[in-house]
Amino acid sequence: MHGDPMEPLPPLPATAHALSDAEVVARVLAGEPALYEILMRRYNQLLYRSVRSILRDEAEVEDVLQDAWLAAFQKLDGFAGRAQVSTWLVRIAINKALDRLRRSSRLVGLDGWPEEDLVAQTPPHPAHASPEAQSSARELARLLGEAIDALPARYRAVYMLREVEALDTRAVATCLELPEATVKTRLHRARARLREELERLAGASARETFGFGAGRCDALVARVLARIASAV
Repeated sequence: MHGDPMEPLPPLPATAHALSDAEVVARVLAGEPALYEILMRRYNQLLYRSVRSILRDEAEVEDVLQDAWLAAFQKLDGFAGRAQVSTWLVRIAINKALDRLRRSSRLVGLDGWPEEDLVAQTPPHPAHASPEAQSSARELARLLGEAIDALPARYRAVYMLREVEALDTRAVATCLELPEATVKTRLHRARARLREELERLAGASARETFGFGAGRCDALVARVLARIASAV
């Protein structure tokens, strides 16, 4: 294992990427920690968006992502298989993000989102941008991202997982430890808070928002694997 987190990672065998999540977990636990990279590459985007729905500072988000992946590795032998691996990972990431807020004395309890986030905020209106900018897919994605960021945190987390990451209602409820009815209510309220024009454009541009690109993914994978290599 390379010690320098910025060195290119040696490629995994092509057959490794065909392994199921359960097979990856089993083989990591059997003594192949390098295969943990497969889970990271599969779910970095999902975990990033989950954490980003709670924390808005990108540096904090990456710190929490790294902590979450390390914590998941340390707890891997306790994964009971009662939920999907992806859902289990999201729960760890969300709890890490909430812990970060708790340490800032901004949160009490899983569902006690920061008070300042409960105040209704007005999302940016597309009219504030020029007609040329509105015709650009990148600008539309930026506007949508700002509108999502303006949502109260309890609505933003549901919207991010349900609409941006396209998890089903049951999966979102499991990830956030909420009743399905509450997820549906919060999703409805989140949609209502987004401007009609942004809502119309959300399906086309949401997946361009909050990207976790290959470079950032590579760097995070390398840092976590280097930490794991030094501990095993």
